[in-house]
Amino acid sequence: MAEKPSSGAGTAEKASSGERVADWFDGRLGVYSLGKQYLRKVFPDHWSFLLGEICLYSFVVLVLTGVYLTLFFHPSMNEVVYHGSYVPLNGIRMSEAYASTLDISFDVRGGLLIRQIHHWAALIFLAGMLTHMMRHFFTGSFRRPREVNWLFGWTLLLLGMFEGLFGYSLPDDLLSGTGLRFVDGALLSMPIVGTYLSFFLFGGEFPGHDIVARFYSLHVLLIPGIMAALVVAHLILVVYHKHTQFGGPGKTERNVVGTPFMPVYMAKAGGFFFLVFGVIALISAVATINPVWAYGPYRADQVSTGAQPDWYLGFAEGLVRVMPGWEITVAGHTLVLGVLIPVVVFPLLLVAIGVYPFVEAWVTKDRREHHLLDRPRNRPIRTSLGTAWISLYLILLAGGGNDIVATRFHLSINTVTWTVRTALFVVPVVVFVVTRRICLGLQRRDRELVAHGRATGVIKRLPHGEYVEVHRPLSRAELHTLTEHTRRLPSADRDLQAADPQPAVGGTRVPAGHEETEP
Repeated sequence: MAEKPSSGAGTAEKASSGERVADWFDGRLGVYSLGKQYLRKVFPDHWSFLLGEICLYSFVVLVLTGVYLTLFFHPSMNEVVYHGSYVPLNGIRMSEAYASTLDISFDVRGGLLIRQIHHWAALIFLAGMLTHMMRHFFTGSFRRPREVNWLFGWTLLLLGMFEGLFGYSLPDDLLSGTGLRFVDGALLSMPIVGTYLSFFLFGGEFPGHDIVARFYSLHVLLIPGIMAALVVAHLILVVYHKHTQFGGPGKTERNVVGTPFMPVYMAKAGGFFFLVFGVIALISAVATINPVWAYGPYRADQVSTGAQPDWYLGFAEGLVRVMPGWEITVAGHTLVLGVLIPVVVFPLLLVAIGVYPFVEAWVTKDRREHHLLDRPRNRPIRTSLGTAWISLYLILLAGGGNDIVATRFHLSINTVTWTVRTALFVVPVVVFVVTRRICLGLQRRDRELVAHGRATGVIKRLPHGEYVEVHRPLSRAELHTLTEHTRRLPSADRDLQAADPQPAVGGTRVPAGHEETEP
């Protein structure tokens, strides 16, 4: 007769309730195998990876505060007479949307703080996404197999910009109404279809009676749902493709060096979430943003002084402000080029970011998988293109506030506008050239370090009378970091290598067919 297996004490122990629950879920969902595979997944430890976490955590803050605000906001443009706690606007006719925004700010417990947290979190979310994408751009982590994930992030940035515009317009105050007038003008500038698009969006002649309700549906339901799905897909692909990492000792294209997801990384991530939430709450408590009560309700015959959009759409307004007021007539139709051209250029600036991974792969004919990140100096063309794009963005951002710049620095607005127009064509070219020269200089400095070591400042006299500076050889880890990349020689050095094919500095030979300066 066979005996039952016994425990270490010699008697069978009854499974605890927790184990039975775990077994039940594992038998139906396979959670044990999933946990075993993914909970110990390794994540590299580098400060730049926190940028993505800032995006994720600020998005969570946006969702939490947005749910709270929906409980008190009335997305209606029906007119009411305000009788609330804010005395200066008592007796003023306004939309229900604006009145409910005032009630949230002055009558709902904690409402003003939640409003400000929501707005600041939106600004930080978009700033984090742009910075996060630039980190990926300069380090080349968008290369195969991560092109699709790059497009997911780019789509999130694009949706976030429009989500911010819709949310910014919901209070129906004078500032947001001025921004919607800008949107209406951009739509009307489109030939043939512009009038139809404007009437469709606003439900009739601007400002119509439906725009707040329509933007509310987009802002609360449609776009957040798409963004949440993209965030989940983005994170799934990060886990599936494994995390990229900077080169260094022990790091290769086939491994990841770092800390496991559970419990180390999870504990750090949880603490960082509360840190991000706390910083956003602190900023919101001490720095006022979008004080709608100071602007008053929107009226189509009024414009708020010094009206500026949020920073992420400032460059779009800059395109319109610096563009000359050109108009032409084609087949009896007037084309307002002063608005139409910026409307065309605005998406092109954003599309350039989205398609860059495919353009670079096509130009360089690089079809390999990449899991190690580039140092920006080792890809001077890509780095120069990125800095030139940023300079163009900042110039247009300044152009979008040309009236503010003129009044603050007591300058002529025409002088500011013409300066921005000139800089628009000159500065990106200068930034590209200067950045490329800096990258090449840093490359040559690295080569000198590998060949001769680090200068110590100690002067030594040789037996024959020559004075030389003593150099300290680099450690093996430093040598590995400086030499572990596909190196390309500048054109001036190619012939030298062909004539004298000796091993490159550091004892490793430059791979045949590779140059050092071009991507």
